[in-house]
Amino acid sequence: MTQPLKIDFVSDITCPWCAIGLSSLQLALQRIGDEVDAQIVVHPFELNPQMGPAGESLVDYISKKYGLTPEQIAENQAMIRARGKDVGFDFGPRNHTYNTFDAHRVLHWAGLAGQQVPLKLALLRAYHSNGKDPGNHDVLVEAAQSVGLDGAQAREVLESGAYADEVRAQEEEVQSMGIQSVPAVIFNERYLVSGGQPVETFEQAIRQILAQA
Repeated sequence: MTQPLKIDFVSDITCPWCAIGLSSLQLALQRIGDEVDAQIVVHPFELNPQMGPAGESLVDYISKKYGLTPEQIAENQAMIRARGKDVGFDFGPRNHTYNTFDAHRVLHWAGLAGQQVPLKLALLRAYHSNGKDPGNHDVLVEAAQSVGLDGAQAREVLESGAYADEVRAQEEEVQSMGIQSVPAVIFNERYLVSGGQPVETFEQAIRQILAQA
């Protein structure tokens, strides 16, 4: 019997572990197949909400935030590329990090049209695979069009400032839940799995939740 499963996926576009986590989660759901009817809802989280529109060098940003040397950063990037390859996500060169608030606004709009997860994946690839600026309106419109959304409507959302209040309200709700790092994956509003976990970890968690239900 197919069981319903609500999955709240809290993440940011510029977070590499979010790309790995979403890819792993989708592979886990493929393995489980028609045993589950999963509904994934994407929620906003900004790693760098104060960052200006020009962004910042990725090495400088990570060095300041985590105290890592350029050599340590390179090692981490190599590990992330390997983990991405394991789940079918291609990490290209990323030299910059950016503000993602406008991307979250477009994702909110896409959710109203039932295209939130496809757009999320398109934006993750635009940044992590192709090094594009996820705060650039042309990049966001292009990504929206690539998943079948109306480009003119996407640009109207961006230029009007629409859904800013909704995104901020969701961010505050996430913070009130004590979530301080992403990805955070919440199953049926009760069970939290943190981080870009392997496919097997997500599959085991989902099977346990289904068994308890």
